[in-house]
Amino acid sequence: MVTDTAPTPLETELRRLAGAVPDPELPVLTLEELGVLRGVRVEGPGRVRIELTPTYTGCPAVEAMSSDIERVLHDHGMEHVSVVRVLSPAWSTDDISAEGRRKLAEFGIAPPRSHAADGPVALTLSVRCPHCGSTDTELLSRFSSTACKALRRCVACREPFDHFKEL
Repeated sequence: MVTDTAPTPLETELRRLAGAVPDPELPVLTLEELGVLRGVRVEGPGRVRIELTPTYTGCPAVEAMSSDIERVLHDHGMEHVSVVRVLSPAWSTDDISAEGRRKLAEFGIAPPRSHAADGPVALTLSVRCPHCGSTDTELLSRFSSTACKALRRCVACREPFDHFKEL
């Protein structure tokens, strides 16, 4: 995180603006819903520092995310926008908000399962079909349109779908 102190009203507004930027690979999600926006700090008049954690170290979308954040904040009066990558703590699919998970399913992408840090390990690794809700699905390919998704098919309704892999 950028700061341990409470955000200023301006930082809160800038976070809202930066967080509303759509993910370039999954435009159904905002960067806030994806959980990659880690911090916002105003460093002086017209100067802001944004911390962004990629979904994985080599994520090609980070450049587009950074450019989109810079454009939005420039359009709202910030002359100097610095977007920095923060690799620790690493991003996890647990960082996707409940709203983000809902939007993924609504868009036809099976959201990642949540991890319970102290809970029991699930005995089944079923993935629910976002079209019909069946858990009778099969893996077609470990990779889909992006490295963070796998291609699956529902045995019940026969529809193919992406599954956002758990990290």
